Amino acid sequence: MVQSAPKVLAVDEFISQYGECDRYELIDGELIEMEPTGSHEQVSAFIGRKMNVEIDRQDLRYFIPHRCLIKLLGTETAFRPDAIVLDQTQLINEPLWQKQPLITSGNSIKLIAEIVSINWQNDYARKAEDYALLGVPEYWIVDYLGIGGREYIGKPKQPTVTICRLIEDEYEKQLYQNNDQLISSIFPNLQLTAQQIFMAGRSVIE
Repeated sequence: MVQSAPKVLAVDEFISQYGECDRYELIDGELIEMEPTGSHEQVSAFIGRKMNVEIDRQDLRYFIPHRCLIKLLGTETAFRPDAIVLDQTQLINEPLWQKQPLITSGNSIKLIAEIVSINWQNDYARKAEDYALLGVPEYWIVDYLGIGGREYIGKPKQPTVTICRLIEDEYEKQLYQNNDQLISSIFPNLQLTAQQIFMAGRSVIE
């Protein structure tokens, strides 16, 4: 039996067909279903809330959009981050922003957080590489279930937040586990531990 190759989508075709649907992103022309769980959404919402508190407290010109795509120019890739902090002052340089929530420049982005799920390889490897090339200054990989590879979160595997800080064109990575206090260059006064994030993904009846 000969299997046909999956259809390759152009990035503009993806945006036209799936831009309003939060369930998909595009990697090298391949449609990726994100399949977030309820716990995944709890963690994402908790992180967004904590960051919004810092944005308000410092009166920063940043905001966290409800829906946003990152289009990597020259590729057939469009990422849909779980949480993204944008610099409002830079949006004047985004040619597509006034028509749709689409970002093409790393200068518009202050921080991205991805909540690790079944496609964890994309978060740890592919997205880390592409976000660094795009110039995103800080990237959080929030592995609240501890399912990433041991080469990324250590042995034995356990829930881990990896904060990647851009140094020149590569990320310097720091792992946070248990009650470690997170250190963010974008939000230096943030008072948040790894364990607080992990607890956000648990049911209140546990």
